Amino acid sequence: MLRAGLSELTVFVAIAHQRSFSAAARTLGVSASALSHAMRGLEAKLDVRLFNRTTRSVALTEAGQQLLRRVVPAMADLEDAVNEVASARDRPSGSIRISASENAAKPLVRHVLPEFLVAYPDIHVEFVVDTRLVDIVADGFDAGIRVLQDVPRDMVAVRFGPDMRFAAVASPGYLARHDLPETPNDLARHRCIRFRFASGALYRWDLESQGKSASVDVDGPMTLGNLNLMVEAALAGIGVAWVPDYLVTEHLTAGRLVQLLPEWSPSFPGLCLYYPANRHPPTALRLFAQAVRDWAKHP
Repeated sequence: MLRAGLSELTVFVAIAHQRSFSAAARTLGVSASALSHAMRGLEAKLDVRLFNRTTRSVALTEAGQQLLRRVVPAMADLEDAVNEVASARDRPSGSIRISASENAAKPLVRHVLPEFLVAYPDIHVEFVVDTRLVDIVADGFDAGIRVLQDVPRDMVAVRFGPDMRFAAVASPGYLARHDLPETPNDLARHRCIRFRFASGALYRWDLESQGKSASVDVDGPMTLGNLNLMVEAALAGIGVAWVPDYLVTEHLTAGRLVQLLPEWSPSFPGLCLYYPANRHPPTALRLFAQAVRDWAKHP
């Protein structure tokens, strides 16, 4: 029977997540040549190629992708078991790795983590900032943060924060040079600031009003992958931005920005911390999820 050692599988997962032998070597604190030797040994045992290597890139083969899908949850369960034993001591310990966008992570960093990390000094929390809708299990995360409608159904979702509303905004200077839009379709004639996900997909502007909906494929001089930069671009008079209203509340109140078509701003359930429902959550994650629940009840 073929047997792959835990150290070999740890190396395999590190390379797969980093997509680089040298980056994985730095993460694990070993040499790149040692990693290459370990992978050649694992591939020889399995009699299958796990990575396609070039001088510039490392990519999983189909067999490698299949192995990664099975190995990551199994290794997470092993780590959870070790952390639970360690947490049976005087103080809970362990690490929590969370995938989130910058703006999604900010409320928890500001309102939950200060008290949580004081209460549990042996727990380490890592946020990996990314706009992609990643598979948190396959990519080795303990949890993620998304709006409720994007959370997979096989996940436990912990709601926090208010419902989210998007708004089209522009500066008074921009509006001095362009007519106010009267309908969603009028936005197609405006200079709009678009958002592109890390996956490469462009975000469409979906507007709603009294049961009616309109999806507008806008165009404009600038595309960004960061919502805060979109707000800055709107403030600079570059064009119209479509952003969550909580990012621009102060600017609207101060008159630095003007909301366009306010009756067409859709609202939907806000952010959630989510994690797999089919696995027993490790102690560190269970405690953090409870801290988020407690704050959500009394923000």
